[in-house]
Amino acid sequence: MAVVLETSLGDLTIDLFTDERPTCCKNFLKLCKVKYYNFSLFHSVQRNLVAQTGDPSGTGRGGESVNGLLYGEQARYFDMELVPRMKHKKVGTVSMVNNGGNMHGSQFFITLGENLDYLDGKHTVFGEVSEGLDVLMKINEAYCDEEHRPYQDIRIYHTVILDDPYDDPSGLKVPDRSPEPTQEQLKSLRIGADEEIDDFKGIDGDKIKEIMEQKEAAANAQLLEVIGDLPDADIKPPDNVLFICKLNPVTSEEDLEIIFSRFGTVESCEVIKDQKTGESLQYAFVEFEKEEDCERAYFKMDNVLIDDRRIHVDFSQSVAKIKWKGKGKGVEKVKDQDEEKGPGYVLKDRSRKQDPKYDLLFGEEEEEEDTSRKSKKKKKHKHKEERNYSDDEDNVSSKKQKKHKKQRHASRSRSRSPAVSKQRANRSRSRTPTKSKQRTYRSPDRGGGGGGGADRHRDRRDRSPQRDRHRDRSPDRYREKQSDSRYRSDKHRR
Repeated sequence: MAVVLETSLGDLTIDLFTDERPTCCKNFLKLCKVKYYNFSLFHSVQRNLVAQTGDPSGTGRGGESVNGLLYGEQARYFDMELVPRMKHKKVGTVSMVNNGGNMHGSQFFITLGENLDYLDGKHTVFGEVSEGLDVLMKINEAYCDEEHRPYQDIRIYHTVILDDPYDDPSGLKVPDRSPEPTQEQLKSLRIGADEEIDDFKGIDGDKIKEIMEQKEAAANAQLLEVIGDLPDADIKPPDNVLFICKLNPVTSEEDLEIIFSRFGTVESCEVIKDQKTGESLQYAFVEFEKEEDCERAYFKMDNVLIDDRRIHVDFSQSVAKIKWKGKGKGVEKVKDQDEEKGPGYVLKDRSRKQDPKYDLLFGEEEEEEDTSRKSKKKKKHKHKEERNYSDDEDNVSSKKQKKHKKQRHASRSRSRSPAVSKQRANRSRSRTPTKSKQRTYRSPDRGGGGGGGADRHRDRRDRSPQRDRHRDRSPDRYREKQSDSRYRSDKHRR
């Protein structure tokens, strides 16, 4: 028992297991007989897994069994067949989709891979594809979105039953011919199943290359329009202008005009130069009065030797001197900036109050102004030199004075140092007896003895004079120190 499915990608022949799966095969055959699957979509194609179809709505949530067509909603699904157990071992296995609760309706799928063991026991196998495996490979290679829906619709156009061993149930209406598809079936936001995707089908290679170049040029023009290099993407360069490159830097505009004027009237000839240095950039534009003259120059002057250089000639692609008026309005030539500019120098109105440093000077006045500025600069320079010389002299004299002061101070300190040391020694000697006397008179008051104690203290003072000097803190000592420090400061000032 077999059924042929005519799809948008080719025909598939399915052999049915009528002995092992009688209920599923009868349901499938009767639905094919009433043209239930016509224009059904393959709404889910998972590569190397399954291709699912059988839902007339194309959503994957619809469909019903033949009993549902005959007896209504309560008989929409039927129970799945589990015995005998059959596995999804090879490509092209046909199984009914489990709609939940081990119930089947009208949807089925065809496996696109081998050994899909995890499908066993969940879906009922009732047939296999005997012919049309190449069509299955095309379905497997279809481009799909994240929901596994093909971008281009794959449909079942028609079903043909080769053999039907089952009797038709009562009330089954078999149409004489295939019915027209409904609007719900044809409604799709994808590429149509019969729509041709390959635009170059039946076109030779040269024509395809030309079409691709035109598309690339249009894309580049749009990009240049966005950047701002072109006023409009539809603008075209003039046909009467030639672009010449690989020129010798010594080649001038007059030379090119003489050479190219043999082909016709030359309206303009411009060698492009550097704005700062004024040197030639070795390319130029030649504009002819007629397009025919421009074409003859293009064919004759390419690779010609001019000033020991082989030049290259091509039609100009520049639109720098063209202003586009809009679609259907044509173009106009933009005037050169040099023509629009006025004279280089303009005399100012003297009646207005202006800053004199911004006035333009000509001839003798400009020379006089330059000479006066130079003389002022020289005077300033001389004045600076004199000032620097005087400053140097002052610095030298001040250094010499400081040096003499140091020498005088050193000589004075050397001459006076012995006398000062003698005075200090005499003062220290004169102070020691008084201190010892004072100490002797104070000792009885402290308690602890009479004359013997005083003698003992006097002996100790005689043994250590330095100790007496450090312990002496009388007011006479402080007065002598202050007078000594004042004497030193006066001497230093002198």
